Amino acid sequence: MMIEPTESESKAELDRFCDALISIHGEIQAIESGTVDKQNNLLKGAPHTADMIAADNWNKPYSRQQAAFPAPWLHDHKFWPFVGRIDNVYGDRNPVCTCVGMDAYQA
Repeated sequence: MMIEPTESESKAELDRFCDALISIHGEIQAIESGTVDKQNNLLKGAPHTADMIAADNWNKPYSRQQAAFPAPWLHDHKFWPFVGRIDNVYGDRNPVCTCVGMDAYQA
């Protein structure tokens, strides 16, 4: 993976990005070592929506805190996704063109 930040990114933003990558690596290591379940874990459950976090029923083996705020700075700068994981990578591997056909452009 190649990451090339722009000059407009502050050091604090780059530090947050690095911390996120380090955190994700830690989550991967926990799966690889067998410390956490391979199917029901933070990575497989992400992204966690506000509705998921606020629901009465929480049947995950990890805490809501870990799911919603895995990094301390997220308490002040949280982006809540609107949807959780829908179909894993199916949509990435099976693109669908929703544009009109070429016939629509012929005069």
